[in-house]
Amino acid sequence: MARRTRRIFRGGRVVDIAGGHGLLAHLMLLLDDTSPTTIVVDPTPPASAERIQRALVQTWPKLDGRVTYIKDRLDALQIGRDDVVVSCHACGALTDRIIEGATASGARLAVLPCCHDEATCDAGDLTGWMEPALAIDAVRVSRLNSLGYRVRTQTIPVEITPKNRLILAEPRNRA
Repeated sequence: MARRTRRIFRGGRVVDIAGGHGLLAHLMLLLDDTSPTTIVVDPTPPASAERIQRALVQTWPKLDGRVTYIKDRLDALQIGRDDVVVSCHACGALTDRIIEGATASGARLAVLPCCHDEATCDAGDLTGWMEPALAIDAVRVSRLNSLGYRVRTQTIPVEITPKNRLILAEPRNRA
């Protein structure tokens, strides 16, 4: 996900939502050194996150001091226009809240949705034609388009993850 995102979005602060250990955030910095910092936002980060960060910094010293962990919810964070908001496997409606937060600020966005929940996610009127998870992601792409975003859709190999639909979006006036 980091590699595919960095092929399109360079620079800016990286905001990794529901980032857990922060691996995606660290990879984003390693792939593009023009991003000054990254924030990993997770209300319940794993206990091993600190150990993993130390190991990554020991191997790549240029990461030192550039990754900050915030134990809070997405809505407590100020997202900026120049940010790149990322989230890998944001469960259910969390993907929709991430999209709302990023688009409210005009930020660039890369999400790999998972745990598509028909009760909390909008599948539009598409479930008669396609399975619900695909319908939910199709509605998300349509919503981003209607908000003035240029959207790119890709898939990650299913061998890596069965929840493999990657949505990359940036404001059209920025593209």
